Amino acid sequence: MQASFKYIFWIFFALLFTSCNQDSQNSDKKTFNINLDQGLTSIDPAFARNQNAIWMTNQIFNGLVQIDSSLKTVPCIAKSWQVSEDALTYTFNLRNDVYFHDDPIFKNGKGRKVVASDFAYSFYRLIDPKVASSGGWIFSDKVKDQHNFIAVNDSTFQIKLVKPFPPFMNLLTTQYCSVVPKEVVSHYGKDFRSHPIGTGPFKFKYWKEGEILVLLKNEKYWEKDKAGKKLPYLDAVKATFITDKQSGFMSFLKKDLDFYYNVDGSYRDDILTKSGQMVSKYKGKFTLKKSPYICTEYVGILVDTNLAIVKKSPLKVKKIRQAINYAIDRDKLIRYLRNGIGIAATSGFIPKGMPGFDSLAVKGYTYNPVLSSRLLKEAGFPGGKGLPEITLNTTTTYKDLIEFIQGELTNIGMKVKIDVSPSSSLRDLMSKNNVNFFRGSWLADYADGENFLSMFYSKNKVPNGPNYFAYYNREFDKLFEQSYYEADDQKRFALYRKMDQMVMDYSPVVPLFYDQSVVMLQNNISGYAFNALSLMILKNIKKN
Repeated sequence: MQASFKYIFWIFFALLFTSCNQDSQNSDKKTFNINLDQGLTSIDPAFARNQNAIWMTNQIFNGLVQIDSSLKTVPCIAKSWQVSEDALTYTFNLRNDVYFHDDPIFKNGKGRKVVASDFAYSFYRLIDPKVASSGGWIFSDKVKDQHNFIAVNDSTFQIKLVKPFPPFMNLLTTQYCSVVPKEVVSHYGKDFRSHPIGTGPFKFKYWKEGEILVLLKNEKYWEKDKAGKKLPYLDAVKATFITDKQSGFMSFLKKDLDFYYNVDGSYRDDILTKSGQMVSKYKGKFTLKKSPYICTEYVGILVDTNLAIVKKSPLKVKKIRQAINYAIDRDKLIRYLRNGIGIAATSGFIPKGMPGFDSLAVKGYTYNPVLSSRLLKEAGFPGGKGLPEITLNTTTTYKDLIEFIQGELTNIGMKVKIDVSPSSSLRDLMSKNNVNFFRGSWLADYADGENFLSMFYSKNKVPNGPNYFAYYNREFDKLFEQSYYEADDQKRFALYRKMDQMVMDYSPVVPLFYDQSVVMLQNNISGYAFNALSLMILKNIKKN
């Protein structure tokens, strides 16, 4: 780009944002201002592996289906679908009024209509080894090859699975499953990550990495609100990349940002009381809302006694693992370490917010130090006497949480040493079953309990799966595989609860809390869609 053109380019954006930000001065342009403090790695759906990439991808792209606020799968580009009796063939009937955003690669620079072959291309791209998508797991064990994605005609698309998978429709709501145009992807190659062309409510305009991202309203967007008005309402979305969380929050307080996500520990006390309420000095100045976030924070325990590391560990004894579970005051942890953000994980590993969650159906562990001490005594270690020291592994970010757990276990006589290591090092140890006692978290990729129970399925053993606990149980595996053939949601949820209870009883994991997301919005913002996946949906936002 020549210097003179660069100059004109920047003048254009200066003018654009001058007009967009003067919402109360001579302009009705509405720009939604956000900050992405964790940066942005890509805006290519095939690499939508972290929250910021997922958030931005969701504004630019659409898939066959999408989620509503209760995490139900609802139509998107697919207006309807049918599933065969053997649950192996999914047939989607596509809308005929969905167009890709304009791009010079298209004929006359005008975005063309989306057809079934676009989905066949987009989905195969996820499992194409040449692409090396981080979303390959979506289809890798569910289809044989690219021939399982079939464009019957322009408006009919089929997927043929190799085995039933009841949560499949939930899986298709992920941003990995967005539709992309082959000719544009082929033209830009790896640069498609920074030149995304989709069908979503906002179209890509500009991205200077680490500084600013600009999305503009897609004037040709196909979705309408209940009153028949075209979406989106906003004219633009502008993202900054302030990495310091306190600086970002100050920008929000100055109203330079319309949205701020989560409350960092460094300034949590300034915003929230210990019970999780907004402090009085901010009341009325902005809106703060907590909502379920389908993520479980836990401490994991390696339990396969065939492993040498387990044979030498007292954690191989079930009563000791149960004693640990009863020793932790989860409510106190949430109150004093998290200012009321989170829900005590006393109802199993599958978190609140997940469809099918029932706080009464799965009996987990509540705080009971008397029972905890009794279990230690029954295990042969009264008051912890004779019990070898146990090492609890964590990362710097969660050191305060682990020190709290250390204190709780010390109260019942257990000696606990904390080992702090970089996140990558701990992940490596976990992925090789080389660590006995470790802090972890599991965040749902899609809204189905299978996502959480898969961590305990024996065929998901490391390093190819997430069974960091080396938990192997034939009855659990049998129920897990049976759930694949249960199409009725309620019956499948009942199987999930049965499996969750089995895990709780054996205690290879210490669920600490079900997480919550915290969203702060300026008072002139309405229409923000809250959901337990914490997926950012901006098409319904209004800025007054």
